[in-house]
Amino acid sequence: MTSEKNNRSLSGRVTSNKTNKTVTVLVESRIKHPLYGKYITRSKKYHAHDESNQYVIGDTVVIEECRPISKTKSWMVTQLVTTNAQE
Repeated sequence: MTSEKNNRSLSGRVTSNKTNKTVTVLVESRIKHPLYGKYITRSKKYHAHDESNQYVIGDTVVIEECRPISKTKSWMVTQLVTTNAQE
C-alpha cells in the first residue's frame, strides 16, 4: 500500500542565501488577537534545502516539510512563486 503523505507547505520570502545549498525563508502569518480583535503579523524563519543554489534574496518561494537534512534544516524549497524584481 503506497499512500502519498501530506506534508505541510508554507509560502515565504528568501532573506539569505549565503550558506551552501540552503536558503533562509521568512514566513509571515497574520493572526487575530483573541481579546482586542486587531490583526498581528507573526513571522518565523526556516532553513530550507536548495540543491542547485538557484534562489536569490527577495524571491517568494513555497517550502515543504521533509525529513531532517541537518540539525536546523527539515524543509525543502519546492517551487518559485515570484522572482526578485531588483535584478
